[in-house]
Amino acid sequence: MNLEQWTLIPIAGLACMALAAVLMVLITTRASDSTDLAQVLRALAEVLRAVWGKR
Repeated sequence: MNLEQWTLIPIAGLACMALAAVLMVLITTRASDSTDLAQVLRALAEVLRAVWGKR
């Protein structure tokens, strides 16, 4: 593998993670009631922090 391929692998991974986060938020906001929305978004934030290693 050359340098360009090694550079594109982390960028593609980051793009996939960002797309997954956006899709999770969109699906969650459309599927939940307004009373549960804050709790659901807080749980999603915890998951994203755990994935990124901040917890």
